[in-house]
Amino acid sequence: MNVDGKAFRTVWWEADHVRMIDQPLLPHQFRIVDMATHRDTAKAIRIMTVRGAGAIGATGALGLAQAAVEADDRDFHSFVGAAANLLRGTRPTAQNLFAGVDAVLRAIEAEGSHVARARAAAIAAANAFADDDAASCRRIGELGAPLLAERPRMSTHCNAGWLAFVDWGSALSPVYAARRAGIDASVLVDETRPRQQGSQLTAWELGQEGVPHRIIADNATGHFMARGEVDICIVGSDRIAANGDVANKIGTYTSALAAAANGIPFYVAAPTTTIAMHTVSGADIPIEERDEDEVLYVWGWSDEGRFVRVRTAPVTSRARNPAFDVTPAALIAGIITERGIVAASPAGIASVAR
Repeated sequence: MNVDGKAFRTVWWEADHVRMIDQPLLPHQFRIVDMATHRDTAKAIRIMTVRGAGAIGATGALGLAQAAVEADDRDFHSFVGAAANLLRGTRPTAQNLFAGVDAVLRAIEAEGSHVARARAAAIAAANAFADDDAASCRRIGELGAPLLAERPRMSTHCNAGWLAFVDWGSALSPVYAARRAGIDASVLVDETRPRQQGSQLTAWELGQEGVPHRIIADNATGHFMARGEVDICIVGSDRIAANGDVANKIGTYTSALAAAANGIPFYVAAPTTTIAMHTVSGADIPIEERDEDEVLYVWGWSDEGRFVRVRTAPVTSRARNPAFDVTPAALIAGIITERGIVAASPAGIASVAR
């Protein structure tokens, strides 16, 4: 997608290294960082240098390909297995991460004891997984854009744009496709505390694409819905259960409740790699709880041009910091996948699951 007129992907393979956009620096600084080993790549996922369901799925796949390159012939499969466990353990909620790691692991295992072929297969499978993510998200945009023709004023939560995937994004892909089709779509962007992926990332990429948008406080979403200033809500997802329940960034459930109260259709956009058929319902989705400092402090750029952290809460206060919540299927108008828009129901999910 577009960065100052130049096309970029969020993460990619280059000379046995994994390269990615350093997302915590956005929107104030655009920098590409290089991960030389699979351990570096795993750390980048864990500390959210790269984040977003599809992006960490592709990064996990590429990280396992790195491990295959690094592994010694004598303990190749044990080294790769340990690397797979390391990568899977970085973020517990997003299904795409497990899908990416498992796709590369299957390619390696298919080559048996042929280590050289297994290395080549790992790199090919990782790149194919990344390419599939980009193609799936582009198709989501094509299928979702007609929804905005009748309902052009969209609300979204967190960042489910191209920064959250390899390219195009999920929830924002219909916006990009709609704008290119001449539909005058605009977006209200929830700031998305505590990491502010909405105000920092979604707003930045919408600006790069020239999409009209306004940043609003998370607590303002219901207000604008009640005033008739939102026609549709589209969000992304980190895991979709077999019954249609959806895990997404904390605060998504609140937006879904407000949309339901005001008769606004609430859609989820996600590639089918986000579906976890082994996860029966939202109650079975593990919810990552992150460091409380993300709530107690904020990072930002000072007027002097320094990237600084400041505490906003009393020094004696503690915090809770769940990274995700679960939106029940009953609140979801439909799930936009690359294989079609389906009902958030067991039958709908099964019809598109891989």
